[in-house]
Amino acid sequence: MSTAPQPAAGDHADVSFWLETSGDDLTPRPPLTGDTTADVVVVGAGFSGLWTARELLVRDPGLEVVVLESQIAGFGASGRNGAWLAAGIAVTPTTLAERTSPATVRAVTTAMRDTVEQVLHAADDEGLDIHARRSGILRVARGRHEVPHLTSSLDAMRRLGIDQGVALLDVDALAERIHVADAHGAMFDPYGAAIHPGRLVRGLARAVERRGATIHEGSGVRRIEPRGPDGAVRVTTDRATVRADAVVVATEAWTSQLPGRHRDVLPVYSLIVLTEPIDDTRWARIGWAGHELLSSHRMTVDYLSRTLDGRVLFGGRGAPYHLGSRIAPAYDQHAATHALLRDQLTSWFPDLAEVGFSHAWGGPLAMPRDWMPSFAFDAVTGVGQTLGYTGQGVATSNLGARVVADLIVHGETPFADLPMVGHRSRRWEPEPLRWLGARYLQGALARVDARAARTGRPRSGRTLAERLIRH
Repeated sequence: MSTAPQPAAGDHADVSFWLETSGDDLTPRPPLTGDTTADVVVVGAGFSGLWTARELLVRDPGLEVVVLESQIAGFGASGRNGAWLAAGIAVTPTTLAERTSPATVRAVTTAMRDTVEQVLHAADDEGLDIHARRSGILRVARGRHEVPHLTSSLDAMRRLGIDQGVALLDVDALAERIHVADAHGAMFDPYGAAIHPGRLVRGLARAVERRGATIHEGSGVRRIEPRGPDGAVRVTTDRATVRADAVVVATEAWTSQLPGRHRDVLPVYSLIVLTEPIDDTRWARIGWAGHELLSSHRMTVDYLSRTLDGRVLFGGRGAPYHLGSRIAPAYDQHAATHALLRDQLTSWFPDLAEVGFSHAWGGPLAMPRDWMPSFAFDAVTGVGQTLGYTGQGVATSNLGARVVADLIVHGETPFADLPMVGHRSRRWEPEPLRWLGARYLQGALARVDARAARTGRPRSGRTLAERLIRH
């Protein structure tokens, strides 16, 4: 996590429904108060950092691993997300094939599908009840204007040889699973699971401690110095410095708050609303007994999941980007966007029009300039990173952690040919160009979606906004 001012310790249960219901004591662990040494320092106690700590200790149980976190484990995106454990990265298969090759797309797809299973198995191994449901994903065409995007996605998967288990559902087949207003079919992707992310991230923190790692919360990092003449990297907090053989930056959106790294990723806010528990009568009309993860084909992104206690989560983009990549607790709430999300949920499910909403939260995700995650470790500088998921991090963070742990402990990884490994994205433009571009795209993409819904005609793909955002 970053160095930006954040809520006091007593407010952490209010960050999200997931932290509130994690079943864990959210009292912060003691901060780092004196200089110390370690084999590896991990900066950030979210999924990326905690998976990295775990994988390091799986490979070498004798390592001294110190995890530094400015707030509490799971305070960032790991404790705020939409509960999607999905086998995808932000770069689409079509674009990835254009940048690399169909063979690379197949390798990435296989690795990510395997990673979904890796996460579920690791949670079981650590004795974590994360409310996992192997539900799969339904990409719903809401309105006839979305049908071409639905079919073209499946056609691309077939051309690239990654369509195993994926199926196109017509209106009747979809209705057997779930009743969505104005649905014109869907693509079912079996490689996904609904989870309780708060239980996973808080459980991981306990698990890495059992394996021997030390977590210091309330320890925001101020400076990271690459390996010096004495062979050590230095990581400095407000109160102390850790000397180590290696450091892994696992701060996702908050990477933009670290000195010298404000242009590495764009912190884009994603917001969520959550209903009260829904009564059995309404569930009988809606269906959704399979707990599938849901999304449409909107450019502005929407994602839905069903909780184990019968609530509906609806998330999406739309909250404004802030000049200078600023991150602040006040930005977690944006009344206009939260209101829009509530309206969109009832447009999906008119039966929920009278249902109350119990929670609303949000937080930033990290968008790299080319949408490609980065799993890297430089043996010369001793600095590594796993970050840049653009909202696809629940599974991707696990793969990144395994890669970085391999590189630190063994100096090599069986995933070396994946395009994320060793990758460094081009930096974002300086301000105010960054702000102008982000704000333009946010407004323009919303207009593209509104025009398609209003006219019933699919997006052309030729508008400036669509070309700029293509990934």
